[in-house]
Amino acid sequence: MKVRMGKPPPRPGVELHMVPLSVLDLATIASGATAAEALADTTRLAGAVERLGYHRLWVAEHHGMPMVASSSPAVLIGHLADATSTLRIGAGGVMLPNHAPLVIAEQFGTLEALHPGRIDLGLGRAPGTDQATARALRRTPDLGADTFPDDVVELIHYLAPSDRPAGHPTAVPGRGYLPEMWLLGSSGFSAQLAGLLGLPFSFAYHFAPGMVDAAMKLYRDNFTPSFLLAEPHAMVAVSVLCADTAEEARWLSGPSALATVQLRSGRLGPLATPEEAAAYRFSEAEAALVRDTAATHLIGDSDTVRQGLEELQQRTGADELMLSTRAHSYDTRLRSLQLVAEVTGQPAVPAVPAVSAVSATAG
Repeated sequence: MKVRMGKPPPRPGVELHMVPLSVLDLATIASGATAAEALADTTRLAGAVERLGYHRLWVAEHHGMPMVASSSPAVLIGHLADATSTLRIGAGGVMLPNHAPLVIAEQFGTLEALHPGRIDLGLGRAPGTDQATARALRRTPDLGADTFPDDVVELIHYLAPSDRPAGHPTAVPGRGYLPEMWLLGSSGFSAQLAGLLGLPFSFAYHFAPGMVDAAMKLYRDNFTPSFLLAEPHAMVAVSVLCADTAEEARWLSGPSALATVQLRSGRLGPLATPEEAAAYRFSEAEAALVRDTAATHLIGDSDTVRQGLEELQQRTGADELMLSTRAHSYDTRLRSLQLVAEVTGQPAVPAVPAVSAVSATAG
């Protein structure tokens, strides 16, 4: 397959030393709210994120979690893409072992056909849930992800442009409706695989910060150019909560701290209010867990958060950064993103090399 690699046209956006910033949103169900209200908030946030100049908005597949409404990324992505016009919308990610590659190819081929040039498909290999729910999703006792590399290749094959006759089975919409593909990871496995397959790589620093340096090196050391990508392109996702003052940011981060303890202990529920979090009495072990987890979160005023983003980008060499903000209210999430946009705010040129023309003799 012969291709000419190019770059997408400039789009005004939020930048940090020419590094585009994006948003990861989990359609958070807050205490006292419903799933419908959470999904409506994420839809409102997509419009705001677009107006603020962020490059992408991703939602993530999670199942059986009372505080997360994004269990069906493809459905939600279609809705968010309808509610916006220039923002890239995607999955960060689809947990591929939960699905047949053909199904995901048809879902995202359809999304790409409806919203050409705006859809991202990030693939992960974790279940995104507990073992019982994973078995219910997969209809098998085997919860391994041993076939993940082959499944990724199969999925790309269904969607990649080619002038060869279509095989059987085939995805419809499929061939030629390839969204921007990413591999996601929190360890070296997906980093190395993304490099070998010549795909962009997004690292989950927001919950696995200790592996970021090794993973980024593995990705770049193993990168092989592909028809999708000419050179390595990496994004790092980081937890951010920015407020007008450091004291306010710490107060608003209380629900996220409590959620960390609840998730670790299996006491799942909607995301608490700051008042509920402040009233909770953490044990010594729980307090230590929160301190350790929050040590790499960027929580503070605009200057503190900007400095943290700059340091993370310089340390990792990330081509993009993605901000994840777990907060009780829509207004808190929006204000955080507004402050980051204000403090970083010049137009950015997204730098993922894209296929600008394809003359295919597939193989």
